[in-house]
Amino acid sequence: MIKFKPINREIKKVLIANRGEIATRIIRACKELGIKTVAIYSEADSKSIYVKKADEAYLIPGDPIQAYLNYFRIVDLAKQTKCDAIHPGYGFLSENPEFAEYCLKQGIIFIGPKPEHIALFGDKMAAKKKMRELGVPVLPGSDEPITDINKAKKIADEIGYPVILKAAFGGGGRGMRIVRKESDFEDMFRSAYNEAKKFFGRGDVFIEKYVENPRHIEVQIMADKYGNVVHLGDRDCSIQRRHQKIVEIARSPSLKEEVRKELYRASVKAMFKVGYENVGTIEYLVDENDNFYFIEMNTRLQVEHTVTEMITGIDIVQMMIKIAEGRKLDFLQEDITMRGYAIEFRVNAEDPSKNFAPSVGLITSYHSPGGPGVRVDAAAYKDYVIPPYYDSMIAKLSVWALTWEQVVNRARRALDEFIIRGVPTNLPLLRAIVRDKDFIEGKFTTKYIEEKLPTFNLEDKARDLEDLVAAIAGAIAAYHRI
Repeated sequence: MIKFKPINREIKKVLIANRGEIATRIIRACKELGIKTVAIYSEADSKSIYVKKADEAYLIPGDPIQAYLNYFRIVDLAKQTKCDAIHPGYGFLSENPEFAEYCLKQGIIFIGPKPEHIALFGDKMAAKKKMRELGVPVLPGSDEPITDINKAKKIADEIGYPVILKAAFGGGGRGMRIVRKESDFEDMFRSAYNEAKKFFGRGDVFIEKYVENPRHIEVQIMADKYGNVVHLGDRDCSIQRRHQKIVEIARSPSLKEEVRKELYRASVKAMFKVGYENVGTIEYLVDENDNFYFIEMNTRLQVEHTVTEMITGIDIVQMMIKIAEGRKLDFLQEDITMRGYAIEFRVNAEDPSKNFAPSVGLITSYHSPGGPGVRVDAAAYKDYVIPPYYDSMIAKLSVWALTWEQVVNRARRALDEFIIRGVPTNLPLLRAIVRDKDFIEGKFTTKYIEEKLPTFNLEDKARDLEDLVAAIAGAIAAYHRI
């Protein structure tokens, strides 16, 4: 990959190569910095909030997914509209090194890490090898992507079961399988390979030792172009469904301080040594004995960045823009204070009682919560039609308080205030989580949802009451027409 000389200049206009709530989030950050914004949208997103909030918005006709993936067309539009920079948000092109490289070739600032770092950490095998070289603990497993089932089986036998298979060139839980015994390996390998090939174009997988009952902890990193690297604390992302996060917490309520400090030290040191720039998140598994292991790095803004902003007071999106301009960090590590706890809940248009089946259609009623310590980042509103083409997340609810007990109480109140009607959502599940004894005590691992879901009552009582009231009103109206 070609190494480009950094483009350092004041950013006056940004094209946002994304959609939904993250596009709105970036627009807000830009407005506060006095920066003009250009939005792109597919026909399916023509009535989205962010389209109206941007200074300019342009329809990308055709396929509703390719609208956000064709970076040649996106960069051409950025040049036509005289944008200085592009912010990729998360998902779509955010971790595509070719996109970042093409931006630089065309004289457009890419608001994110250097292309070579996106490429390095996008290759899970290369990332694992590099982090091992830098002294960061990694799980035992294969050192290169594997397509040969016999070679894969030999490695699994050497590691010892259980093992986990992961797509080497993708993420989000796709192409991931846990193999607990040798007799299941061949079927699981073929299944993982085929799913990875379908979603990422390549079926290569890698194999790691599987850690039972781990916590999923990540460290937020920020670095400028002058070698200054800081961390913004940790987040506990253990509560997941199908390997995808639904609840994220800053900071972890169960992590021992000595383990926390070592996680921070190892993360900052590694990023300093590789010369990393802009923001990134290093993800770890922490086992039952408090040993931690690097699993991957996300070279982009995270969905859950909101909780880190709430405990630090640092606007991560604005800092991404400032770093991309060539500015130094506004602070040193000792200037960063982390106060209290924050929890983010991903509000998804899906039905937890039906194996998380995605929901599409018209939102007939929408009321978001408010009050002290409550933040909502949303793409939804009353009469918004959820399209079938994109991720199921339609809103993020984030809450903050000084103590763990207070933040759980605030979360419970805010979730009860959140009303979405017309389509099933996971709000009943989120309300059940914040009332669960283990969650209240800060006890959860990546198996939390798997173990707890069968015990939760997922009935939406408010929705049932609304349906009853509508039925009664209809009956009364019919009676008076007789």
